[in-house]
Amino acid sequence: MMNSMRKFCMVILVYSSIGISISFCQSADPFIATDFEIPKVLETDKFRLRMLTVNDVVKDYEAVMTSVDHLKGVFGPNSNWPSKELTLEQDLIDLGWHQKEFQRRSSFAYTVMNLDESKCLGCVYIDPTKKIEYDAEVYLWVRKSEFDNGLDTDLFDSVKNWIENDWPFKNVAFPGREIEWSKWESMTE
Repeated sequence: MMNSMRKFCMVILVYSSIGISISFCQSADPFIATDFEIPKVLETDKFRLRMLTVNDVVKDYEAVMTSVDHLKGVFGPNSNWPSKELTLEQDLIDLGWHQKEFQRRSSFAYTVMNLDESKCLGCVYIDPTKKIEYDAEVYLWVRKSEFDNGLDTDLFDSVKNWIENDWPFKNVAFPGREIEWSKWESMTE
């Protein structure tokens, strides 16, 4: 898809005081073709994935803040997310940003909810990549209590299968899972 073209990327620092950064890539080709219908839901007998929105802030915040130490490193060894100082307002801004990116089709953040939608279990992020070997990178996390119950493996397997079967990507990276962080960070951009 975008592997053969030079991409120009820009990093926007948000919450510089807590070290969260958001990057997005601009290129001649969109991240997702305009005629591709973005999957709205992935549901199993254990969870439901759907677009993460600002309406999820209370449940998302609770999931993150009860799992801060567990979630360190999800986005790489140098990531400061999540911070113990993260506020509900900061989380709301993050969720608004993710929701807007989804609507613009520039990246896709899904909340992982239990089936009755009473509890956020985690999140999945499908993002453009700067790495020339790949056309997307995917990150996911589950709250500590669900990790301890084995949900992480179920979620990863389900998401990997979903990406392979329902998304248009040819080569997807799962940094920190299928690719060691040191190797990921050394790959050509």
